Amino acid sequence: QLQASGGGLVQAGGSLRLSCAASGLSFTRYNMAWFRQGPGKEREFVAVINWSATIIRYADSVKGRFTISRDNAKNTLYLQMNSLNAEDTAVYYCAADQQVTVSRFVAEYYDYWGQGTQVTVSS
Repeated sequence: QLQASGGGLVQAGGSLRLSCAASGLSFTRYNMAWFRQGPGKEREFVAVINWSATIIRYADSVKGRFTISRDNAKNTLYLQMNSLNAEDTAVYYCAADQQVTVSRFVAEYYDYWGQGTQVTVSS
């Protein structure tokens, strides 16, 4: 129901734009988020956007470099990633949370997950 795409290999300092297409769910009834899992690391929160795109939160590690957005007409979530560095290398996952009254940062609260897209930053 969530299909992530847009990952790839990029040099340090470069940019990528991830997309997450939702199907089979009422997109506007979900807060959406990006998480990532680097090699040998636990899954970590990256960014969250509420259903109406009026509340956005970022992890400190990506603040000022990444931008989360959504197009409710296209049922699609985005993550624009700029100034990438080696620490951003990870599999990136999109996730949907049906609890829309609060923006949550913990993976266990999310109801649906995409399959992940690999982002590799070469230094």
